[in-house]
Amino acid sequence: MIRVRDMMSREVVTVSPELTLRDTVELLATQHISGAPVVAGHRVVGVISASDVLAFETATPGVPAERPEEPEFELETPTEWEEGLEAPAAFFTEMWTDAGADVAERIQDVGTAEWDVLGEHTVSEAMTPSVCAVGAEEDVADVARYMLRRKIHRALVMEGERLVGILTTTDIVRAVAERRVR
Repeated sequence: MIRVRDMMSREVVTVSPELTLRDTVELLATQHISGAPVVAGHRVVGVISASDVLAFETATPGVPAERPEEPEFELETPTEWEEGLEAPAAFFTEMWTDAGADVAERIQDVGTAEWDVLGEHTVSEAMTPSVCAVGAEEDVADVARYMLRRKIHRALVMEGERLVGILTTTDIVRAVAERRVR
């Protein structure tokens, strides 16, 4: 029987609940991980994953910022549009430089506050507050079944209230590939 302690990662990347979602995504990307425990002080308060961030981003509409009042003007008499000239509706796209932007453009365009949803919100708003914890002496096969049942990719290894490691699906797959687990 292989125990969790034999397979877990002891150096765990953690994030603060106050960290912006943008900084969190950048941290996850640079560390090549898909999630991390959320720690406030010395206490684990939740887990943030790429799935949590995507769900939050999808559920949070980009709200256009208030535009400054434009001076009143008289409408011009419409003229007949001729093919090859700029379309009359182009006037509106000039008012909003991000008009028609899709979600991918919004995520990339962090130059304007109205589209930087990830920069305007914190981990505490998107994290999963429940923690799936296991002990270091547990059987890895039992923990793998637990992870499948809970549909999670990481289990926090705890000794009481203290975080001592993390066991991820990648750790288990690596052990299988190295033939340490059959």
